[in-house]
Amino acid sequence: MAAPIITTATPAGEPGQEGASYGPALTLLASLFFMWGFITVINNTLLPHLRSVFDLSYTQTTIIESVWFIAYFVASIPAAKLIERIGYKKSLVVGLCIMAAGALGMIPAARIPSYGVTLVALFVIACGITLLQVAANPYVAVVGKPETASSRLNLVQAFNSFGTTLAPLFGGYLILGRSASGTAEGGASVLTQAERLADAQSVQLPYLIVAVVLVILAIVIARFPLPAMGSATRRAAKEERRQHSLWRHRNLVLGVPAIFIYLIAEIGVSNLFINFVSQPQIGNLTHEQASHYLFLLWGGMMVGRFIGSFAMRNVAPERALAVASIGAFVVILTAASTTGHVAMWALISVGLFHSIMFPTIFTLGIRGLGPLTEEGSGLLVMAIAGGALVVVQGWLADNYGLQTSFLLTAACELYVLFYALWGSRPTHALPDQQIG
Repeated sequence: MAAPIITTATPAGEPGQEGASYGPALTLLASLFFMWGFITVINNTLLPHLRSVFDLSYTQTTIIESVWFIAYFVASIPAAKLIERIGYKKSLVVGLCIMAAGALGMIPAARIPSYGVTLVALFVIACGITLLQVAANPYVAVVGKPETASSRLNLVQAFNSFGTTLAPLFGGYLILGRSASGTAEGGASVLTQAERLADAQSVQLPYLIVAVVLVILAIVIARFPLPAMGSATRRAAKEERRQHSLWRHRNLVLGVPAIFIYLIAEIGVSNLFINFVSQPQIGNLTHEQASHYLFLLWGGMMVGRFIGSFAMRNVAPERALAVASIGAFVVILTAASTTGHVAMWALISVGLFHSIMFPTIFTLGIRGLGPLTEEGSGLLVMAIAGGALVVVQGWLADNYGLQTSFLLTAACELYVLFYALWGSRPTHALPDQQIG
């Protein structure tokens, strides 16, 4: 079982009261997790599309995703300062509006079309998501009992995975299914200039729909009475802050690289999945057909998070994380060393094992931080920038082969295993608090 966590807050009440008190707020927050998961995974169908439109190498294609995740590094600290200045609720509204502005920016980027404007628009969307991440993840972690934080965050992350599960179908139908490159046999095509222009403009409708939904959600949240964040996530007073150091907490110090490294694995798998299974020696599919299998990859992640949410009420989160990392290592090696449907289904199954990793590492990383929870959360969200290093896998794919590049993913799973077995153990733990 997990190490006991001390709570100094007023108890949330009898079992079931936590859900009754904060159910509406958690439901609304789950919609945010859904939306940013949905928008993030549209990229998985967008990248092979842009690769054909702009005739990009794997390295150039993964640079697009690197720009997306660099936003987490750039925007995390400003996001934390904005939250401190205007509060969590207004910050969520601002984050949604920023995302909507970026989604609208994809329309002129497609009309021109312009690789550079596309990068800027995606960067803006990612900055908005970063603000939501910095606000929503710690909120969910402290909105109830500390000992069920991993279970609770896995539950709302399951709705994030619901969004990631639907996104490939949305992108596959409205982007790949309406483009010449997306319907080419074997996942490869040589496009005429007219076809490139038509393919580029196929992204306008999907992003217009996304922008409208984001604006509606921002209006709903602005009018919703979210519970105020209590002392659990306020910055410690200066005098109190001098008495503590984040760097004395091993679970945070090693948790930051755990998030960073895990994101390399998750983003590498999802972004190169369509190109991988489209290859003649693997699935010999069109990109549109491959997007349906990407649906299964993210669907496995959704199922895994729902299972993890319930399982971790009785199983120590670090133990569940260790089992998941071993499973992910095995199936990634299988995908990297075999061909045909064995390799394809091995890569699909990694979603099930990846499912609990981010929320579990996050809650283990902030365990025992007490009044430093907010600062620790900011560092962990900043570590999501690890997804930017997917460009390394793109370089490996260009130089050593796409299938061989997944050995990098296998190495990432080993660090997660190390963190689960040893790195996640708290040192110098402080009393945790909760809202309620």
